[in-house]
Amino acid sequence: MTDTPMLEIRDLRTQFFTRQKVVTVLNGLSLRLGRGQILGLVGETGAGKSVTGFSIMRMVRPPGRVTGGQILLDGQDLLALSEDEMREVRGKRVAMIFQDPRAALNPLIPVGALLQQVLRYRRSMSKEQARDEAVNLLRMVHISDPERRMLAYAHQLSGGMCQRIMIALALACKPELLIADEPTTGLDVTIQRQIVLLLKELRDETGTAQIIITHDLGLAAELCDAIAVMYAGDIVEYAPVEELFQRPRHPYTIGLMRSRPLFSDTRSIPTIPGSVSDFAVQPGGCPFHPRCEFAMDICSSRKPSAFQVGAGHTSLCWLMEEAYEPDLERAAS
Repeated sequence: MTDTPMLEIRDLRTQFFTRQKVVTVLNGLSLRLGRGQILGLVGETGAGKSVTGFSIMRMVRPPGRVTGGQILLDGQDLLALSEDEMREVRGKRVAMIFQDPRAALNPLIPVGALLQQVLRYRRSMSKEQARDEAVNLLRMVHISDPERRMLAYAHQLSGGMCQRIMIALALACKPELLIADEPTTGLDVTIQRQIVLLLKELRDETGTAQIIITHDLGLAAELCDAIAVMYAGDIVEYAPVEELFQRPRHPYTIGLMRSRPLFSDTRSIPTIPGSVSDFAVQPGGCPFHPRCEFAMDICSSRKPSAFQVGAGHTSLCWLMEEAYEPDLERAAS
């Protein structure tokens, strides 16, 4: 990662305010993203991945809101901007692809008209310029016969085609950062592969940095330069992708890797016992300790800091201080 990150998140806190209590989902999250880098944000459902994406976009809906920290984009704190100023940032500098592409598209407007609306409003194009650019964007995301597809409605397109339209919409204003929330969910394996290759190609051609939110370690391994493993609102491990897969240093990461199905393995798939803890009733100390096979007494009473365990590699685990490397090595093998 570069010394001067394009995006730097410092001590980010996002909370949800209910009548009964305040629920903290992100409690001091910190993260860095280099220019042109693809970062995978990986973890089980309920880890806080999507909330992280919406927090960056400042699109957390009530009763939730970002309550602290900084989100620095090229040094500018997005949390310090007014809503009008942030509206200019969304789309132009930071864009997001949502989980369900068909639901995110307006069912009453042809997809070409949606693209042209964005281009005319956000890039001040004429009607003719917007139409030509919309066709070019559809070609960029490898939609065949783009002139005809411009006239189609979302319900007339496949899930993979709708996802490509969403990517085209996100790229319409040439953002510096693209956040993709589960971009391959609900797509068949062949289409998933095509979307992965498309996102890689767009990074190489446009230089747009990306945060890929996913529960799929295989997808992250193929697409990303680095991976941040998330659990209960914390980044528990961060590393370059090859380093993470060759030398995982957090018990949760090891558990995720062991639970991946392998075609060559006929044994039953190991699982991590228990489930992600409820944000409303977080355990004391390390949030993963109730599910961790290596848990020690300190794990239930004190939350660890991020230990540096290699070049660009950190782990939020007391085992790094106690140096139980042999146990972790056996578990990871």
